[in-house]
Amino acid sequence: MARSWSEGHWPILSPYSWVCGNLAGEFQYGVFSLFVNAVILLVWKFPLTFSQQAAAVSTAHLFVLAAGAFLLARDRQLSLSLSIFVALVAGLNGWIICWGATDWFGALGAFTWLPWAWWSAERAVKFAAAGLPEGRASAALVGGHARNFGVRIARFASAAVWPAPFVYLLVTGGFPYTVLTLLLLIAWLSVRSLMETRNVLSIVPLLVGVGLGFGLSAPAWLALLDLIQGSAREAQSAAAHWQWRVPPGALPGLVLPSWTVRWTEFSPGLAPHSATELACGLVAPAAVVAGVIAGGRSFVRQIKWDLVLLFCALLLSMLPTAGLFRWSFRWLPFFHLVLAICAAEALQSLSDSQRGTASAAAAVILVALTAIAMAIFGTQGPYAFPLLWIYTALAPLWLFLEFFLRDRARSSIRSSIPAGITFFALLATYLCIPTNCGVPTYNFSRELLSPGPLDPTRLYLGIYPWTELTYCTAYKPQPVGQILRPGNAPMWAGLRFINGYSPIRAAGVAREFATSTHGEINPGAGSYLLNSEAGGDGELALLGVDGIVVAREAELAPQPASEWELVVSTDEGQVFHRRGPPMGRVRSLTSIRSRPDASFAPATISRINDSRTYVEADVTVPDGTRPALLAFSRPYFRGYQARLGAQKLAVMSYRGLFPMVELPPGSRGRLILTYRPSWLVWGGVSVAVCAAMLAVGLVLMMWFRAFLDLPIARSRV
Repeated sequence: MARSWSEGHWPILSPYSWVCGNLAGEFQYGVFSLFVNAVILLVWKFPLTFSQQAAAVSTAHLFVLAAGAFLLARDRQLSLSLSIFVALVAGLNGWIICWGATDWFGALGAFTWLPWAWWSAERAVKFAAAGLPEGRASAALVGGHARNFGVRIARFASAAVWPAPFVYLLVTGGFPYTVLTLLLLIAWLSVRSLMETRNVLSIVPLLVGVGLGFGLSAPAWLALLDLIQGSAREAQSAAAHWQWRVPPGALPGLVLPSWTVRWTEFSPGLAPHSATELACGLVAPAAVVAGVIAGGRSFVRQIKWDLVLLFCALLLSMLPTAGLFRWSFRWLPFFHLVLAICAAEALQSLSDSQRGTASAAAAVILVALTAIAMAIFGTQGPYAFPLLWIYTALAPLWLFLEFFLRDRARSSIRSSIPAGITFFALLATYLCIPTNCGVPTYNFSRELLSPGPLDPTRLYLGIYPWTELTYCTAYKPQPVGQILRPGNAPMWAGLRFINGYSPIRAAGVAREFATSTHGEINPGAGSYLLNSEAGGDGELALLGVDGIVVAREAELAPQPASEWELVVSTDEGQVFHRRGPPMGRVRSLTSIRSRPDASFAPATISRINDSRTYVEADVTVPDGTRPALLAFSRPYFRGYQARLGAQKLAVMSYRGLFPMVELPPGSRGRLILTYRPSWLVWGGVSVAVCAAMLAVGLVLMMWFRAFLDLPIARSRV
């Protein structure tokens, strides 16, 4: 993405991978998020290693996530120390650290804005339901209906404007699960407001604001909906719906994250897995238990809606998924956020004498019971010690501090104890348990920024075994990838590869070659391509492939040997180049397999300008009766348009692999092939309309606020 911006292009398409050629359609890269792009551009200005760059981007998002959770808690009238506690749980819980910040950045990029969206949505609902403000607002009504109408417009604009930017940032962050979480949150807020006010108008500003946010993010979700059709993700195995569900037996992990039971992970079957994803710092579950027991029915009535939301999030994380969604444990970040809110409400609602001691006593009892259960059921796992000792010390320490600091002179210090215990419990968890929960890691060095020994002017096909079972650090701790460039590694050096990392695999080549998520070509397909389709008239030549990288483990070589030459051979693999100069990015075909009875005239092509989203070339077609057929060496996606001068031309594809354009006999001029899909056009229209509406709303809010002298933006309702 940083390279694309440096070239002056929005990173919608990538020329460096066919499988992952449509960055916008992959959704997870946050292509349309202004915040994600700004952070990446800033981080890439510094000379950092790959791991340092990833850490910097994740840290920036974690900070914003914690700030949003803090603001949400403060808006709920929680104290400063309890708001910090909520921010710690929301930003440092096990799922966010072990998956969002470590492995799936798209999840973190989207969930960062969920607390902000929640905060703004609650403001919209509260302000709409509160009726007219008191004081100066009531005095303003003396002026008559005009001023009354102005007050209503100001209130509506103020309520509707707030959710829009945060919904936009959440949706464009790049994680469908968080969008689903947002929809659940909006439904929950709407039902709660309707039950409390019995007035449909109370949720109108909320729905308008959310609608504006989805309108501003329309290019992102329209691209996903367009490219998911016919993709490999659409035909995912039903077994994926049962993977990574939170088993009921893992719930004690909320108290002791080292609790180990059998989970269904990526592979079929059950495997022992520690409950690191459930880590929330000990205080939150203890506080909720203490609140329910000590507070009784009054506490349950006070936060009944939050408890309903908490139960829904937990239940969804335990149920199998459906449709395009998979891995239910992705609901856990939302569960942790709601749990932190409930715990903070419990800590604040209890009386001064009960506030800390009841929760600390509950923590001591929960840790003791969980430790005993560990010994009985054998669920200690490999990380029980020294973590169990640390938690066994933290819980009594919390209880001791609560008794020691009971006098009011030390109340400020005492109120900070839950946040402190939470921080040290989470710190101990991540020091004792690896934060990588099963996703393979690779030793990629900075040398991958250099294209050598490969040629950036050629298009390569990589044939290598499953990367997770061959090249991860568990099997190869030394640096890897200088020859093979697995996944999206070619993008670092600007190398053009067929392979690429793509969970969606929308490109036709991904389906044709049966590529896996990490870019591996199906072994049978790879053997067939190299043995039967690597000749001058084979399918690889049609694609424009003039380089082949073969791993040592594959033991293959492209045939016929007269067509290829071995240029590099290392312990990692071999590199073959098609004899002669690199193949052109735009080529004239005289025949093609999909139309065996057709014959095409050879066209003259010059002055080729091959950019990310368009190709330009001067074309001359001989006079006569035969048309010319031009093939473009780039992956085909719906939405390409072609024009020769003022004449529009139809864009075809060869089996969904690459775009082709047929030119009439005698054609001459500048041919332009542009990627302009309908989702981008209509998405752009939606952005323009919603941005205009948002601007009008802001102007109305500020103008009426000044005209009526209403403290709208600052009112707490």
